[in-house]
Amino acid sequence: MKRIILTTALALTVSACSISPKPLTTGSVKSFADDKLARVTAQQEPITKGITIHEAMARALKYNLDFHVEIFNESLAARKLETARLDTLPKLATSALYSGRDNNSGNKNSILFPDREKFQEDISLSWNILDFGLSYVRAQQAADQVLVAEENRRKIINRVIEDVRTAYWRAVSADRLVKGLRALEGRAKRALKNSEKLQLDGEASPLTALTYQRELVEIQQRIQRLQKDLSLAKLQLAALMNIRPGEHFQLAAPKSGVHDNSLDMDGEEMVFAALENRPEIRDIQYKLRINAKESKRALLELLPGVNLFASANWDSDSYLYNSNWVGWGARATWNVMQVFKYPAQKRLIAAEEEVLDARALAVTMAIITQVHVSRVRYGHSHKLYHTARKHLKVQKGILKQIRISNDEGQASEQTLIREEMNTLASQVAADIAYADLQNAYANIFASMGLDPYPGKFDTNQSVDSLASSLKGMWIERGDKSGITSAMASAKRFRAQQGHVHAVTNKTSTYNKDPFVKETKDWGDLRTGSVTRKKGNFLRDVMGLGKPNTSKTPQIINNDR
Repeated sequence: MKRIILTTALALTVSACSISPKPLTTGSVKSFADDKLARVTAQQEPITKGITIHEAMARALKYNLDFHVEIFNESLAARKLETARLDTLPKLATSALYSGRDNNSGNKNSILFPDREKFQEDISLSWNILDFGLSYVRAQQAADQVLVAEENRRKIINRVIEDVRTAYWRAVSADRLVKGLRALEGRAKRALKNSEKLQLDGEASPLTALTYQRELVEIQQRIQRLQKDLSLAKLQLAALMNIRPGEHFQLAAPKSGVHDNSLDMDGEEMVFAALENRPEIRDIQYKLRINAKESKRALLELLPGVNLFASANWDSDSYLYNSNWVGWGARATWNVMQVFKYPAQKRLIAAEEEVLDARALAVTMAIITQVHVSRVRYGHSHKLYHTARKHLKVQKGILKQIRISNDEGQASEQTLIREEMNTLASQVAADIAYADLQNAYANIFASMGLDPYPGKFDTNQSVDSLASSLKGMWIERGDKSGITSAMASAKRFRAQQGHVHAVTNKTSTYNKDPFVKETKDWGDLRTGSVTRKKGNFLRDVMGLGKPNTSKTPQIINNDR
């Protein structure tokens, strides 16, 4: 018997030592790749029409894989919390034992010997009071980890929505540029060839011909640089919506319409709202709570553990008077080494708190900077867009006059082509300025930590349903968007500063921002029409002096 046991143990030991690394096989790698390629865009609603800005945001929220990772992380944290809750319950265990020996137990004078082979069974219920306390603290920490995962999800949503808005408007600009280039490319090439032919034939002076060619090439270079900036926008938008590269889809032309909305908040109020709403600062607050609970856990580990137990038992030994019985008891244990470990644990917890506090200060400064940068960026973007729109208006006026002159035979076809290319370049520059303005607009809300989607996100919603919710929120940007929360934060800030007054959405006064006015038509960009309204956002941001009654152009936004 002993030889059998020794041989078995030796065989198991040798087999354990014989384990070696096994690299992936070509077949397994191919199978893995095929599976992922088949699933990466599976179960997505087909694209049956031009994608609007709100549908693009909806598709990004529903299908973006980076966002899905955060959703699964949040779900994982919730499952860990469920497990931590179950750890607080008493332990109920059942066991069965078979034992045997090759000779009798006892001494030489024994008359009765226990059975050489016997079975034992028991069911025991035990509850360690110290383990319950530690498990309860761990469950509280797991609950905070769920909230940390939720804040990470909020951060990803803000980033995805901001990226989608930027990529969408740049992709629209790219589409417009491509259409314009198709119409002009052939004519521009013919104009260059005609100019070269006139130069060679001596019908035009070399300087005049070369100057014209240089102007035309410079315009082509300008357009190509703009095209380079925009060329990746549609690929980036496709990636955000989880559409395979190369798959064709169209973007819907924005419809006309006007919507007004303003936010009366100055820079300090926006900072205060951001410090209450930004996921980065909330993440640190939750981690500070987790670290504080770690202190409680370290203190609990100093206490002795008391284990209460009760069990029902059965033994097959034929010489026992009672083969069935119920037992109970209590056992106290104390790990004395924990007393010596506690000072080191306490220092570790204090060091963690110092790190988190320092990180909170760094994040606070970063948030303050981001809020003010978003305001300045919005001001600059608004100014650049207004300038680009004015340039486009002037260029269209020039083109109109050139066309009239061309119809009357006073301007050449080459001059007309040059001005048409100038107009195209000006149009694209205005489009890019508008896309940057859209990004700056979304960044204002992101800098304050306002959720870009109303309520709890449901991955089972259809794209149309999500798009409808997003459309209503981005047009109104009211209660559903978190603005009410931001305004409440601003009101609390004012109360702390001793300047309590109602926050309204009327025309701004000095120190307030006429925050945003959204109109709905790219035609406004093309025609140069824009609604004007009193306000001082640029003055507040750019420091342009005292308030005055002059009218400043409002932001244009295609969100309806």
